[in-house]
Amino acid sequence: MPDQKHLNALRTHWKEHKAFPSMAKLADVLGLASSGGVFKVIGRLVDAGYLERVEGRIAPTRAFFALPVMGQVRAGLPQEQDQSAGLEMVGVEDYLIQNPERTVFCRVRGDSMKDAGMLDGDMVVVERNRPTKAGDIVVALVDNELTVKYLHPLKGSGGWVLKPANPDYPDIVAQQSLEVLGVVVGLFRRF
Repeated sequence: MPDQKHLNALRTHWKEHKAFPSMAKLADVLGLASSGGVFKVIGRLVDAGYLERVEGRIAPTRAFFALPVMGQVRAGLPQEQDQSAGLEMVGVEDYLIQNPERTVFCRVRGDSMKDAGMLDGDMVVVERNRPTKAGDIVVALVDNELTVKYLHPLKGSGGWVLKPANPDYPDIVAQQSLEVLGVVVGLFRRF
C-alpha cells in the first residue's frame, strides 16, 4: 500500500494521543510539506476505509487498528514462508470480542490456572451473561471472593465445584454463595 508509512505515522500518533491533530498540524505528523498533500493522503485513507470523516474531522475506523497477519508459523520444525502472508488484516478487538456490550477484561493473579495456559499477569477476555456449561472456564464470585476456575457439576448434590488447572490447588465448593460472572472466551499477554 503506497500510504503505509502515512498510516503508520497516524497509528503512532493515535496511540500516543488518542486523537488526531488539526488538519494544519497533520502535515508534521505525516512528514508532508503542504496541506494539499495532507488532503490527498487523508482522502486516499478514507477511500481505503482506514479513516472516516465525522463532523469535519477525521476519525479512525476499525480497519485503522487492524494489522497484517504474517501467516502461520510452526512451533515445531521451520516451514517455508507463506507468499500470501500479509494480505489478511485482523483487528485484535474483532478477533477477541464478539459481544462488546457484554465483554470485560480481568487480569489473572496467581498460578492456579497455569495448566490451562493462564499465567500470572495475563488478561482474560470474559463474556458476561453467557450461558455456562460444565467444563467452561469462568470468572466467579464464590463466598464473596473472585476467582477464575473450571466449572464442573458437584457429584450428587446438584451444585457446582470450581476446579483449578494446577494440582497444587484444591477444588473450591461454595460454602454460602456462588455467582458466575462470565465465561472466559480468550486471553492475551505481553512478554
